[in-house]
Formats: sequence, C-alpha cells, structure tokens
Amino acid sequence: MRIEWVVAILVVAVIGYGIFVFNRLVRHRNLVAEGWSGIDVQLRRRADLVPNLIETVKAYAGHERGVLEDVVTARDAGVSAAGVQGQAAASQALGAALGRLFVLAEAYPQLKADKNFLKLQEQLADIEDQLQMARRYFNGATRDYNTLVQSFPDAIIAGPFGFNPGAFFEIDNAADRVAPTVSFEVRKP
Repeated sequence: MRIEWVVAILVVAVIGYGIFVFNRLVRHRNLVAEGWSGIDVQLRRRADLVPNLIETVKAYAGHERGVLEDVVTARDAGVSAAGVQGQAAASQALGAALGRLFVLAEAYPQLKADKNFLKLQEQLADIEDQLQMARRYFNGATRDYNTLVQSFPDAIIAGPFGFNPGAFFEIDNAADRVAPTVSFEVRKP
C-alpha cells in the first residue's frame, strides 16, 4: 500500500469523525432548544391563567390591592423576561407573588369555596407540575450538551463552530432550600 493511500484514509477518517462530532453537537443543541420550548409553553400557560385568578380574587378581596398588584407586576415581568436566567428570576418572583395570593385567600372562606377559584388553583397546580417536568428535561438536555461541548475531543470542534455551554434553568430561592420547621403544640384540656 502506498503512503498516499494511508494519508488519504487518515484524512477521510478525521473529516468523517469531525462531521460525526459536529452533527452530535447540533443534535444536542436542538434538544436543549426543544427543552426550552417546553418551559416556555408552561410559563405562558401560567401567565395566561393569572388574569383569571386575579379577577376571581378581586371579587372577594378587591381591597387587597398590594398583593394583587404584585402578582400582576410579576406576571408582566415574566412575559417580557428574556433568556434562561431572566425567565428563572421572573418565574421565581411570580411563584412568590402567587404564594402570597393563596395565603390571602385563606382569610376569605367564600373565596376558598368558590368553584372558579378552586378550578384555577387546580389548573395552576397542574401547570406547576408540567413546568417542573419541563425544567427537568431542559436541565438534563443542557447537562448532556454542556458535557459534549466541554469534553475532549468534542471541544476541539465545538469552540471554532460556536457551540457554547448553555445555562441551566435554576430557581435560586434560599427559602426553598431550607427544610420547614414543624412543631406540634400539645394542648392540655
């Protein structure tokens, strides 16, 4: 076998491997985009539900303006937020505002019994479950993609072709990471 044939085979093998790595990086980048699409859909569903929730609460607790305005502001911030970090921060703010709204509902027994409110609350719980699953999928796809982008030999192809590590969708809320304190008060008859 001539040396030219060996060199040609090696060149074809290197080019073939480069194409394989490039295509694998593209596939994983598309999986990350698909995961983000799932999160975006759930965030939009939640944002679309908020106005109905606000109207229902207004009927019973309209004078609680501060809480209602916080929810509307957080919703609007979520709709206009850009990027993974921006959406994560907006999602966290909206979650906190909705939490205060549901605490407010505890003070109004008629609101807690309202069928529309209960249905909206159920829909919101379903959306939160779907959002959690979408977040998990997105973060898994991002992890796999980042591993490829940062690992040798894929990093040799990734850098020059603009494959950069992606950001995780993280909710940075220290209160969520602290275990709740539970105490049982014993009453003496």
